[in-house]
Parts: sequence; C-alpha cells; structure tokens
Amino acid sequence: MPRFDFVIVGSGMAGAGVAYELAGRASVLLLERESAHGYHTTGRSAALYIETYGNAVIRGLTRSSRAFFEGPPQGFCEYPLLTPRGCLYIARSDQVDALAAMAAEADTTTQTLTRDEVLALVPALRPDYVAGGLLEPAAMDADVEALHQGFLRGARQRGADVRLDQEVVAIGPGPDGFALTCADGTTYEAKVVINAAGAWADVIAGLAGAAPVGLQPMRRTAAVFDAPQGMDIRSWPAVIDVDEQFYFKPEAGRLLASPADETPSDPCDAWADDMDVAICIDRIQAAADIPVQRIVRSWAGLRSFVADRSPVIGFDDAVPGFFWLAGQGGYGVQTAPAAARTAAALALKEALPADVAANDVSVENLSPTRLR
Repeated sequence: MPRFDFVIVGSGMAGAGVAYELAGRASVLLLERESAHGYHTTGRSAALYIETYGNAVIRGLTRSSRAFFEGPPQGFCEYPLLTPRGCLYIARSDQVDALAAMAAEADTTTQTLTRDEVLALVPALRPDYVAGGLLEPAAMDADVEALHQGFLRGARQRGADVRLDQEVVAIGPGPDGFALTCADGTTYEAKVVINAAGAWADVIAGLAGAAPVGLQPMRRTAAVFDAPQGMDIRSWPAVIDVDEQFYFKPEAGRLLASPADETPSDPCDAWADDMDVAICIDRIQAAADIPVQRIVRSWAGLRSFVADRSPVIGFDDAVPGFFWLAGQGGYGVQTAPAAARTAAALALKEALPADVAANDVSVENLSPTRLR
C-alpha cells in the first residue's frame, strides 16, 4: 500500500497549489476524482485579480498573492499571469451610498468617477442609468489556466505523485494516520489528509469522521456574446454593479457576462440555467446599450462558501491529521498563491507566512474551529 506524508483530495486550484508548496518538503499524493484537473470550479472561472473584492481576510490573502502573480518562479509559466484590465464599479442614483461605502473601505488606490468619466471609459453605458463609478485601475485579468497548470507541473517536478480518476470513497484509520480507498479499489496511506475537494469538502470530511463546516455550494452563471458592432471594447475595464447584480468584461474580442447569481446547490456538475442567462442579459441591457443577437456559449460553476465567507484552512479540531482547505468561494484564484503557502505552512505546523500575517490574516480567522 503506497504511503505518503500528505494525501490531497481534489486537484483544483487549491489542491494543486498546496501540492506545489508541499512537494519537495514531504511526500505528496494529489488525487482527483475526475479525468481532468480543475473540471468543476477552477476550469469554469472567469477570474479577475481585484484587491478590493471580498471581506478583510480575502483582501489580505489577495494582497499577499500579488508578488507571486507579478513575479512567478523561473519556468512556472510561459506568459504573464496578470494582464492589465481595471475594474469599474458603477452605481445608479439609488446606489450612490453603497458606492461611497465601498470607496471608504477600499484597501487600495481607487478613483471615484463622475457620470461623464464613467461614460468616457465605457461609452455603451446608458447616461440615464449611471450616477457615478469607482475605478480600481490596478485590477487585472488573471490567467487561470496558466496558474493552475503551473502549480500542477511544478508539483510533479518537485516529486508529487498526481493521479486522475481516483474518487475517494472511504477514509479510515491507518497504521500512521489514514487509509484512503478509491472507487477502483486502490488504497493509499497518509499521515495527513488535506481536504481540497471544493463543493464536496463536507462530503470528504464525513468519510473521515469530521463534522461539516457548513459549506454551501452556490451556482454562478456566465455567458459570452458578441461586442456591439463597430465599438472597440479592448480598453474597457471590467464593469461590475456596485451591489454585484451583474458584471461584464472583454474576453477574446467578445464580452463575458454574469448575473452574479448565487443559487444554492448540492455538489454537482453545474450547468447554466436559461432563465439565469436571460436575467443576465436583461440586467446588462438595462445598464448598457449592448444588443445581444446570440449567446456564443454559456456555462455555470459552483462557488462554495461557509457562513463568514472566509476560507477554511487548518487542522480539524476533532480528527487529528485531517486538514481543511476549502470555502474559497469566488476568490480562489486571486488568493491562490498566498492560500497555498498558508496551507502548506500550517499543514507542516509552521507559523503563518510573515507577509500573510502582515496583511491582517490570522490562524484564528482561517481555522475550522471558528465555525464550531
């Protein structure tokens, strides 16, 4: 029976990232139930790097990730992980208080814009809809695939064993920790199990005898359609309703949009609902003169949250050796480098990385114990 210091369940962004950080320092096995890595959430993300997005813990992890995004290790990726985009929050006249509150809470340099300044940036927006805006010039498009594949490739190069089509169906006691059994009958032993199973994290916890942390998967829909004819959209920032009722941004010559829906779901292979796509188009057309002749493609993914919307990173308080790395919600890409370093440090029983701690992230506000 193969034995490892760490067996990581789930090879999405979280699992791949912590495998990358642990490999070379310990023996690591990364198991994925699907036949492709990141099939569910990671592979369906339309990610932006936005330092004003999320609660204080998320923003701290995001800031702590910037150095990696801007200067990844030699050979990690072929092209930059971040490219300039900018993010423009817009508000109607009845939303200006929410916009002011966002500006007051922003941790980075943002610019409050008048209606005319907003319209100059995105001419398709309707003058009778927009009352003002808040621009985060430093927001970036994030190359999800490059980051994810860089973690996976680097983990293998550092000695991690990475296996697909390995659905964990049982976790029991082993001679020195745990014995994990997969659907095909293969069994592995691990000193520590790292639960990076995304929407299925509470399910995996139950196999190990750990109590759930109250993870709730939420379905989010996205669609791609053609840009307005004759309009150059390449310089547009991402446009987000200040109350996050919709967003849209340029994507490979077209527009990618979402109604920013959060529909509770069981863990599943999520699919776009036609009504959610219609709601998306209706909200965007209320705000902007963007004719939509056809949907080029649409999809949905699951974003999984716990009650306080912060990630769950740390050892379970009741099952020794069972480690949580879950609840990244819609922030898993922009926080991935810092979350991976944090998870590896805590799994090795080391101190929180100094830069992460300096950004007001603590062991206590990541630990699953806070949710009991």
